[in-house]
Amino acid sequence: MTGYGKCVVAFKDKKINAEIKSLNSKQLDLMTRIAPLYREKEMEIRQMIATKLERGKVDFALWIEKDTGVDPTPVNAALVENYYQQLKQVASRVGIPEPEDWLYTLTRMPDVLTKTDTEVLTDEEWQAARQATVGAIDALVEFRQQEGAALEKKFTEKIDNIERLLAQIEPWEKSRVEKIRQRIIDGLQQIPGVEYDKNRLEQELIYYIEKLDISEEKQRLTNHLRYFRETMANGHGQGKKLGFIAQEMGREINTTGSKSNQAEMQNIVVQMKDELEQIKEQVLNAL
Repeated sequence: MTGYGKCVVAFKDKKINAEIKSLNSKQLDLMTRIAPLYREKEMEIRQMIATKLERGKVDFALWIEKDTGVDPTPVNAALVENYYQQLKQVASRVGIPEPEDWLYTLTRMPDVLTKTDTEVLTDEEWQAARQATVGAIDALVEFRQQEGAALEKKFTEKIDNIERLLAQIEPWEKSRVEKIRQRIIDGLQQIPGVEYDKNRLEQELIYYIEKLDISEEKQRLTNHLRYFRETMANGHGQGKKLGFIAQEMGREINTTGSKSNQAEMQNIVVQMKDELEQIKEQVLNAL
C-alpha cells in the first residue's frame, strides 16, 4: 500500500509538478496541497485519486515552478514616486533626516512590487496539470505493483515454511501417544501398593489423548493455507481478506501449541508462529 510517484509537465513558462505519497491505512485518507490556480479542480483531482488508489493515507501536492526571468514582478513606478514625495514632505515637516538609501526604503513600501494581474485557469493549462496528476498517480500505482509482487513472493515463502513445519509435527504426534501411556503407567508403578483397573485406565487414556488430538487443527490450518494462496491469486484488493485469513491461521497454530505437550512439537509451533508473525506484519502493506 506504500508508494511514491511524481510527474512534471512543462507548460509555457511554467513547470507543473504533481507529487503523491501513500502509507498504510484501513481506508482512503487523502490530504491535498494544491496551488491556488488549480483549487477549483480539487474535487476532480480527489475523484481521480480515489478511483485509482482505493485505500491508504495519501498525501498529494500540485504546485507551479515559474521561470522568474521570463515574467518578473513589475515595479509600480507611479507608486514609488508618490511614496518618495510624501516621505520628503514628512521629513521636512517633522525635521528628521531623509533616508540615506532611498531605493532600499522605497522598494519595501506596500504594493511597490505587488503583481496586480490575476491568473485565470485555461482549459489548455488544466489539461497540462491533469496530465501531471495522472502521471504521478500512475507512477505510484506502478510502485505499488512492484511492491505487491515482492510481497507475494514473500508470502509464498512463508506459507511454504508453515506447511513444511506442519508436516514435521506428524512423526512426533504419532509417537507421543505411546509415550503418554508409558509415562502414566510408570508413574503408577512407582507408587507402592497401588492397584488399578487396566480397563478403566485405558478409557481414561483414550479420553486424555482425544483431548490432546490436533487432527482438526491441522486440517483447518491446511485449509487456511490453501485459501491464503487462492486469495493472493485473485489479485487486486485482497489485503483485508488476507489479514483475516492470517488471524484464523494464528488461532489454529495457538491451539496446536496448547495441545502440544511435547518439547519437540512446541519448538515447531514456535517456528510456525514466527513465520506467521512476519506475514501479519507485511499483510498491512497489501492493498
